[in-house]
Amino acid sequence: MSEFIVGLTGGIGSGKSTVAKLFNELGIDIINADVIAREVVAKGTPALQQIAEKFGSTILTSEQELDRRALRNIVFTDESAKSWLNNLLHPLIREGMIQQTQAAKSQYCILEIPLLVENGLQALVNRVLVVDCPESKQVQRTQERDQAEEAQIKSIMQSQCNRETRLQHADDVIDNSGDIEHLKQQVERLHEQYLLQTVHTESQLSHNSVN
Repeated sequence: MSEFIVGLTGGIGSGKSTVAKLFNELGIDIINADVIAREVVAKGTPALQQIAEKFGSTILTSEQELDRRALRNIVFTDESAKSWLNNLLHPLIREGMIQQTQAAKSQYCILEIPLLVENGLQALVNRVLVVDCPESKQVQRTQERDQAEEAQIKSIMQSQCNRETRLQHADDVIDNSGDIEHLKQQVERLHEQYLLQTVHTESQLSHNSVN
């Protein structure tokens, strides 16, 4: 069980997945909030059944799986629907994140949460690690990855907290404006730092349990 949890976050196209992959290559377990969010509404889950009862079968595909685009179209234009959905899913996702961090086997683990700051989830982690880069690079990378329109990407960015706000909440920052070697060096440096902090955290817990 990992007693030390690092919350990894950053805006769209900042390079969170690349950073997570580099930590994983160093033997660190990665828990991805987006993966958990998909799991809680997988085919046959109670949550998916509740969503279908609320919004109708039009949000299901012919295979009885969630039609994400159809659901997104509903909640995008209806604040009360969005609020209902968040009230249903956020506790389930939070519970999944806690369970998976408790099951992690590495000395510390990474909890990758794109909207960590926006959803006020800092209490789930020991450190907040922000992957940062200029907004122009966010747009460029997302266009290359998703073949998305610039206006659509900027709309997503506006729905997230701005760069300055995110950095204010950071305990650690990775600058992803350079090349992959620069990124690796920063990850390796933080990895060593987190290993030391893990030892310190474990010794504190041991001391407290004795007292």
